Amino acid sequence: MSRFEAVNWNAPETDYTELLWTQNTSQFWLDTEIPISKDLKSWAKMSSKEQLAYMRVLGGLTLLDTEQGNVGMPMIAQFVQDKQKKAILIFQAAMEEIHAKSYSTIFTTVASLDMINDTFEWVKENKHLQYKTSVIDSLYRNIKPGDGLSLYKAMVASVFLESFLFYSGFFYPLFLAGQGKMVASGEIIKLIIRDESVHGVFVGLLAQEVFAALTEEEKQVAAAFVPELMNDLYRNELEYTEMLYDDIDLTHEVKKYIRYNANKALMNLGLEPVFEEEDVNPVVLNGIRTETSTHDFFSTKGNGYQKGKVEPLHDKDFSLLNDRVNQSNIF
Repeated sequence: MSRFEAVNWNAPETDYTELLWTQNTSQFWLDTEIPISKDLKSWAKMSSKEQLAYMRVLGGLTLLDTEQGNVGMPMIAQFVQDKQKKAILIFQAAMEEIHAKSYSTIFTTVASLDMINDTFEWVKENKHLQYKTSVIDSLYRNIKPGDGLSLYKAMVASVFLESFLFYSGFFYPLFLAGQGKMVASGEIIKLIIRDESVHGVFVGLLAQEVFAALTEEEKQVAAAFVPELMNDLYRNELEYTEMLYDDIDLTHEVKKYIRYNANKALMNLGLEPVFEEEDVNPVVLNGIRTETSTHDFFSTKGNGYQKGKVEPLHDKDFSLLNDRVNQSNIF
């Protein structure tokens, strides 16, 4: 008869798991806490092209978060052995579902039912959006028990999704919020980015550990896989960006932002950036700072329950975590 073990948080698996658990849980939030109705005046002043672009970028984000919450995080968690790490991944999966629901909260508040239905139909029909979701999904579903290489590939796909592919959609809400438009909805995006920054770092750390345990032959395959996947997704992302942003003259700005975040994704995997540094739109770049602007609003969540101030992770924290992984002998 098999013996089942309980997760024991009194015996840390690594010197960073509890830190990541605390960071994830301290950031917990719900879409219903944001007063989206404040954006109705901004929405009414947007042109039809701007509204269409906004609906579509959020529709695309909804699909990617649905994939990550339904498939990505649960599948990776299934094949990660350490129970504390599993717990963090499952919590992150739950947050992905909150992210997906948040976009619908924005839709319901500002858009007509016809616009909402058209957006979800567009999501199903857009070839670039469907392609990147299909590529990521296939890597998640191809994980095999005891096969570190397939697990590493899935983790790379997850990091690319969290740290790279989301950001073509994040650009426009951040761009508008930075100009004082759709500010409440922009705050939701900032909260989601705050989560995704931690998700990408954590799965990136796990991927580095898995990579370290591969055979030399497997490492060669894995090393060749990463740029191949990046190039494939990047080409598709450029076309997706053109389709989304050409009509509102932001394509060039978004493409620079995509490359900036592609480099961040590679760094989360412990790899060197591949794209040259560019001047990213400062309004949008400021929007990916993981602080939020509504600490006071979030300090109370119901009668008698006080939530402490959440301290965001910074680049130095990510570097420290990477150093810890490099010194670790977990596998």
